[in-house]
Parts: sequence; structure tokens; C-alpha cells
Amino acid sequence: MRIHHLNCGTLCPASARFVTGSGGLFERARMVCHCLLLETSQGLVLVDTGLGTRDVQDAQGRLGQRFVRRNTPRLDPAETALAQVERLGFRREDVRHIVPTHLDLDHVGGLSDFPDAQVHVFGDEHAAAVVPPVAGARQGYKPVQWAHGPKWSRYAVEGERWFGFEAVRLLPGLDEEVLLVPLTGHTAGHCGVAVKGPGGWVLHAGDAYFSHHEVNPVAPRSPWGLALFQRLFSEDNAVRIQNQERLRGLVRAHGHEVKVFSAHCAVEFDRMRAG
Repeated sequence: MRIHHLNCGTLCPASARFVTGSGGLFERARMVCHCLLLETSQGLVLVDTGLGTRDVQDAQGRLGQRFVRRNTPRLDPAETALAQVERLGFRREDVRHIVPTHLDLDHVGGLSDFPDAQVHVFGDEHAAAVVPPVAGARQGYKPVQWAHGPKWSRYAVEGERWFGFEAVRLLPGLDEEVLLVPLTGHTAGHCGVAVKGPGGWVLHAGDAYFSHHEVNPVAPRSPWGLALFQRLFSEDNAVRIQNQERLRGLVRAHGHEVKVFSAHCAVEFDRMRAG
């Protein structure tokens, strides 16, 4: 298996120091939409899709004024997963599976760019995002992003143990080891995605945390802006905090075996991209 680290949407919220804990107070922060492209024997697999081509073309209509105003996304067509898949010499049809960490708008904007792919989610996440009427959905869910009718595969939270995490399950249809790891709290069915590649395990932790400082096993901390955002926009804040502690424990005990990263930390993205 070959693993590609893709940034599928640069976000530039105001006040780098407030948001990320470094940089100037009036400087724009840099955050990413960290996605994985996996080359497997059964075709390509995307872990998260970031912002898609339709989001770039109609940001206000698909992402909403609040998201655009708060995050100032770069909206570069070259950053979409589709553009990067094609630059690597593949076609959109080669993407056979998509594994979103959850269904918030900045993680699934590219679903419609790969309409033939099977989309794998926990049933609780699908129920929270897709089943309720639009008026009852959380702010991060944008039903327009799955209006094309994705090929959903829904799973119960059950399975085997993996480095102390319970109810971890293999992704059906693949010979390679791609695991759904329950990491709820941010949303009802949020998951991490663990992948065993040539260099060992990597764990895409989605929005279980936002900054590399938060999983520092010795002196963890959260920048003020990210700490506030996570408290305000978590489905279950106590569970989210508990899962962050479990991730710190994973880094502390098995950091030499598992490389853990989140969806939006640019520091982690640059580190993983550099190898």
C-alpha cells in the first residue's frame, strides 16, 4: 500500500496566536484539511475528502456564510481531492472507497466528486447527519453535500481491540488493514481511521483534537481559540476530552509504532508530508 498525504482545503482564520498558539495576533492562521489517499490492491481509498470542486465554485451556497467568514478558506481548485487524484495519474473512477472521519462540511465536500465510491461511516454518524430534517442538523452538517445520493455503508460500533482501543473494525472489501476506530465526542459517530502502511501504522484522528500541542504526552495544552471552538461545537464534550486522553496515552506508549495526526493541524500535515 502507498499512502499520500493531501491538503484538500487551506483555512485561514483570523489571529494565528489565538487560534494555533503561535504567530502574530493579527496574522492569519494556517490550517489544513488533511486527507489520505491510499493506493490499495482494490483501488484507491480516500480518508476524508476536504472541500470539493462544488464547494470551491459556490462557497457561500454550499459552505455557508458563517463558515466562510470564520475560516476564510483559500478555495483553490488545485487543492481539491479530485484535482490531486488526477495529478497523480488516476481517474475519479479509481476511487472505490471513501472513509470520512465524520460528516462535517470540511470533511465531505468532495463526496460528489466521486459518486461511484462506497462511503463508509458509523451508523450513529449517518443517523445524526442524514436522517434528521435539515432544521435539526448541527451546523457542521450540510445536506447539499450528499444530495447526489452517495453509496453509504453503515456500521455498528463493534469489533476487535487495537492498541487499547475497543470496537475497532476492518474496512470490508479491502485486503489491506484499514480500520475504523471509534473516537466519538466531536460528533455522535466520529471515528479515527488507522492504516497499516509500509512504514507502520498511521492514525488519522479527524477532529478528535485540532493541534499537535493537545496530544503532547508530557505537557499537553490547547490554544485558546481551538479550546473554545471544541467546547462549543462538540456533541459530547466529556467524551471528547476522554478520547483526547486516550490518544495521548497512545502517543506516550506506542508513538514509535503509530503516527497520530489530526485533520486540521498544519504542523502535523507538514511533518507527515515530509515523511
